[in-house]
Amino acid sequence: MPAALPAVRRPRLPARHLPHLVFLVAVAGTLVRLVELNNELCWSIAPPLAVLALLYAAGQARWERLGGAGRPVWFGLLLLLWSWVAWVLPAPLTFGYAWLAVPLAVLAVRMPTRGERAVALGVLTALLLAALVRAGGLDADVLAPPVTALWATVLLYRGQQRTARELADTRGELARQQREAGRLSERARIARDLHDTLAQELAGSRMLLQAAERDWDRRPEAARRQVRLVTDALGDHLAQTRGIIDDLTPPDLARDGLEATLRDLTARTASAAGAPRISFSAENPPVALPMEQAVALLRVTQGLLANTCEHARATQVHVILAHGKATAAVEVSDDGVGFDFDPDAVRSTAAGRGFGLAGARERLGVLGGTLTVDTAPGRGTRVRAALPVADRVPVGAR
Repeated sequence: MPAALPAVRRPRLPARHLPHLVFLVAVAGTLVRLVELNNELCWSIAPPLAVLALLYAAGQARWERLGGAGRPVWFGLLLLLWSWVAWVLPAPLTFGYAWLAVPLAVLAVRMPTRGERAVALGVLTALLLAALVRAGGLDADVLAPPVTALWATVLLYRGQQRTARELADTRGELARQQREAGRLSERARIARDLHDTLAQELAGSRMLLQAAERDWDRRPEAARRQVRLVTDALGDHLAQTRGIIDDLTPPDLARDGLEATLRDLTARTASAAGAPRISFSAENPPVALPMEQAVALLRVTQGLLANTCEHARATQVHVILAHGKATAAVEVSDDGVGFDFDPDAVRSTAAGRGFGLAGARERLGVLGGTLTVDTAPGRGTRVRAALPVADRVPVGAR
């Protein structure tokens, strides 16, 4: 049985969610402490504190829907509830509750305009100082740590935002350069194909026609023979031209989609003399991929099957097409002899196999994809080609 595709690892909690977690944990801790005190004042404070937590969570859940106008209003309501609760809390609880200003500072930095951010941070700092002065007086040891933590958080968060923007710009530029390099590489390949096939053959055909023209009156049989040679050669030229066109956009792929084309490919490969038994399966509903991604996966699969049939000495080969939420992948696994694999060099002891893997990795890399190889001598080979795909449309949903 072929090995299944590796399970997708669930992402860890993103760092941007940590301030929200701090806020909700602090509110929950204060509620627990109020319940423990169990007096009339505490029970009057607990409901507004619960409303504060729900308002905070609702705003985060509907952040995009709030828009530029709704976010300052929502943040203002949070500040009103937070400052009121801080003002009426017993003094021992005010110091711990005041630290909620730190995650609130993160929200202030995320306000839509520079003026709104400045006002939000100024009001937040003033309210924090008022709550601390009420609870502990003008003692610098009481005032300095929360205020310093608030502004340190602001500076660190702004720095993180700048770094994230720069990283996104750099990744976008690298992706653009990779795509451009891929286009230039493809142009160079097509130019080599045209030069090595059509240009050379057409030059030869032209020479034959010139010779036929010279011999037309003196040696008509020789002239007719040369014309027949040119006619036969032109048929080969036409087939080569169609092959180059098909290599750019295979007509069966454009017509039938990737799944049907891969199914036909595996059937044709399995029918060749000496080929192993090859099976095909698809996971999840078929999705219409962009043509560039579909062509890349098809060409990589063709190369992997050719390598397997030539080198693996396998009896069973299985091809899997898997559509995930953000990726499309093809996996080719066999029960053959395997090989020593160097992930850095992408080469193997089997002659020619490593160069095919290197070409597949390069083709996928231009589109932001990956090629992973799992193999060892004596235990078969599994190769997985994956591409990130966005804005896909399920087949039949158009």
